[in-house]
Amino acid sequence: MKKMILALAILVSSVSAFASEVNVNEKVKNAFKTEFTNASEVAWSQGDNYYKATFNYNGTYLFAFYNEEGELLALSRYISPTTLPFILQKELKKNYKGYWVSDLFEASKNSGTSYYITLENADTRIVLKSTGNSWDMYSKHKKS
Repeated sequence: MKKMILALAILVSSVSAFASEVNVNEKVKNAFKTEFTNASEVAWSQGDNYYKATFNYNGTYLFAFYNEEGELLALSRYISPTTLPFILQKELKKNYKGYWVSDLFEASKNSGTSYYITLENADTRIVLKSTGNSWDMYSKHKKS
């Protein structure tokens, strides 16, 4: 359940916005400051079981997800399709002709790095998740 919540939180991170100020607990603040000492432009938001820091780190915008105990759950960033591992690029070109990329990000956790890509054509929007050297269907929706 936690993995599904985290994956959903990451997928909607680009459209989630919280207008009110978030009261981040000290464990989370300290963990963030220790890990990302040179971070700037830090903005916090809060989900049901996590805090999300959006920030600039050495010229790159990142998203860090923490639990309430200050444990880093995942780190994500938007990337370009050309920065994907070659084998993943090759599979996209082979199996998803006629689709364009509307969203792509890398998610890093202790267990490894995954990539999530949203592909669209005139009728369909699909989200794929990398598992090692291949893509798996994460979700598929017909457009209205």
